[in-house]
Amino acid sequence: MNLKEFIATGVMVLSQAWTLQLNAAEVVDQRLPMASGPFKGEWNSLTNYQCPEWFRDAKFGIWAHWNAQNVPEMGDWYARYMYTTGGREYKYHVANFGHPSQFGFKDIVNLWHAENWHPEKLMSLYKKAGAQYFVALANHCDNLDCWDSKYQPWNSVRVGPHKDIVGGWAKAARGAGLRFGVSVHASHAWSWLEPSQGSDTEGPLAGVPYDGKLTKADGKGLWWEGLDPQDLYAQSHPPGTNFDWYWDAKKGSSIPDEAYCDKFYNRTVDLINTHNPDMVYFDDSPIPLWPVSDVGLRIAAHYYNSSMQQHGGSNEVVMTGKNLEKEQEYCMVHDMERGKMPGIDPLPWQTDTTIGAWHYSRELFDKHGYKTAAEVIPMLVDIVSKNGNLLLGIPMHGDGTLDEDGLAFLKDMAKWMEVNHESIFSTRPWKVFGEGPSTTADNGKGLSEGQADFEKGGFTAQDIRFTSSKNGKTLYAIVFGWPADGKCVIKSLAAQSPNYPGEVGSVRLLGSSGKLKFTRDGTGLTIAVPPIKPCEYAWVLKIN
Repeated sequence: MNLKEFIATGVMVLSQAWTLQLNAAEVVDQRLPMASGPFKGEWNSLTNYQCPEWFRDAKFGIWAHWNAQNVPEMGDWYARYMYTTGGREYKYHVANFGHPSQFGFKDIVNLWHAENWHPEKLMSLYKKAGAQYFVALANHCDNLDCWDSKYQPWNSVRVGPHKDIVGGWAKAARGAGLRFGVSVHASHAWSWLEPSQGSDTEGPLAGVPYDGKLTKADGKGLWWEGLDPQDLYAQSHPPGTNFDWYWDAKKGSSIPDEAYCDKFYNRTVDLINTHNPDMVYFDDSPIPLWPVSDVGLRIAAHYYNSSMQQHGGSNEVVMTGKNLEKEQEYCMVHDMERGKMPGIDPLPWQTDTTIGAWHYSRELFDKHGYKTAAEVIPMLVDIVSKNGNLLLGIPMHGDGTLDEDGLAFLKDMAKWMEVNHESIFSTRPWKVFGEGPSTTADNGKGLSEGQADFEKGGFTAQDIRFTSSKNGKTLYAIVFGWPADGKCVIKSLAAQSPNYPGEVGSVRLLGSSGKLKFTRDGTGLTIAVPPIKPCEYAWVLKIN
C-alpha cells in the first residue's frame, strides 16, 4: 500500500468509526486490543485448543434462531430474498408491507417488538426437554446486533424491541443452570445484502432503487432519523456478480474492505467481553472473513485467551466452525449443519439443525411440518454415539412465543429425557457406535439431513446405538425398534467379542424395575424385554 492509499484508507476508517457510535464522545478508529495469552491469531497457534469437558458432557443444546426476520413468518433469509424481484418473499413483502424502495428490511426491524418474550419461562421448558446449553442468535447475515452493541448502532436496544436480547437470554440460561452461547453470522452481510442495491426490472417501479443505498441524510423526518442505513446494509460498494459463501472473487464475490472487517472484529470482541459466552457459534467456513482477513483468527485467540485468564489457565469455552480441514479441527469444534459424522470421531463435534425453519415459517407450521421427537431422539442418540452434540432450533414467533407444535415437541422430549437421560449426558463413545441397517445411512457431510433414515423413521430392533459411562463400567444400548418377539439381540456383545470379552454382570431397562434375563453365545447377547414399553421410542438397555 503506497502513502496515498494508506492515507485514503485511514480517512475511510475514521469516517466510518465516527458514524458508528451512539455518543459523539465515543470514537473508535482501530481494532480493540486482543487479550494476551498463549494463543496468537494464527492457525498454528490455535491447534493447541482443547475442548472443555462441560461441552463433552452436555450433548444437547437448544438454539433460539430469533430476530427481526421472524416477524414476516416467511422462513429463512427473508432480509435477502425480499429484494429478489419476483420471488415469493418479494411478492409477499410488496403485498403486506410495500415496495422495497419505500419499506425495506430496516423497516421490518422497526416492527420487531418482542412484546411477549419471557426468557425465564422458555428456559424452564428447554431445561425440562433436556437442554444442557442454550444458544442465542447474536446477529444474522442481516447485520442487526441483538445486544447493546457499542459498534453497531442498529442494535436491539436502540431499534426494534429496545431490549438487550442477548443479555436477557444469558441471564435466563445461567439462572436455570445452563451454559450460554451465542451465534454470530454477520460476517456475510457485505455480500448477503447486496440484492438491496437492486431495483425492479419490470413493472411500474422498474428502475426505482431499493433502499439498500440510502444514507443517514435520507432519514430526515423519518422514524430512523439519526441512523445511517449503511451501518445496517453495508452497501457502499459495487455488488458482486455472484454470492459466494467463501469470498471467492473468481466466482463473482465482492470482497469486503478493511473497515468492514475491523468493524466486525470490534462488534464480536465487544459481544465476548460484554456477555462472556461459554460458546460462540460462527456460521462460517472455516472462520469469519477468512481468507480475506485475519480478524476471525484474532477473535478466536482473544476468546481463548480471555477464557484462560478467567479460569486460572484453563480454557472453558467452545468456538465452532464449518467445513473444517483436518488440521483446523484441532483449532475449534467442527459444526456440521444438518449433517453428521459417519462414525466415531476422536474429537468432539456438533450437529446443528432445527425442527422447522431457522426463521419462523407460518407455512411450515400450518401443514404441521416440524420434526417430531420420534425423529429427533434417534438423531440425537446417533450423534452422541459418535462423540457429537446436537444443537437444536425451536422456531419462535416474532413476538417471542412458541407455537403449539413447538410446545408439543418440547413436552415429548421432556418425557423421554425423564426416563433415559443418563444414557446421554456425561457419556462417551464405546468401542463401536452402533449396529443394524441404519448404521450405513450416513455420508459424513453437512446439509445431508434429508438423506438420512432418521428423517424417515422405520427402524427395527436391530438398529442399536451405544454410549458408555466415563469409567467404562456401564454400557447403554439404545434400541430404536421394539422387538416384536420380546427378545433383543446385541451382536456386538457376542461371547468372546473383542468389544467386551469379559462377563456381563446385569442388564436393566431404563424406566422399568428389576433385572432382565439374558443369554450370551456366539451370535450375541440376547435379552428378554418386558411386555410393557417404558417410553414411546428409543428404549435404553443399561448393561453393567
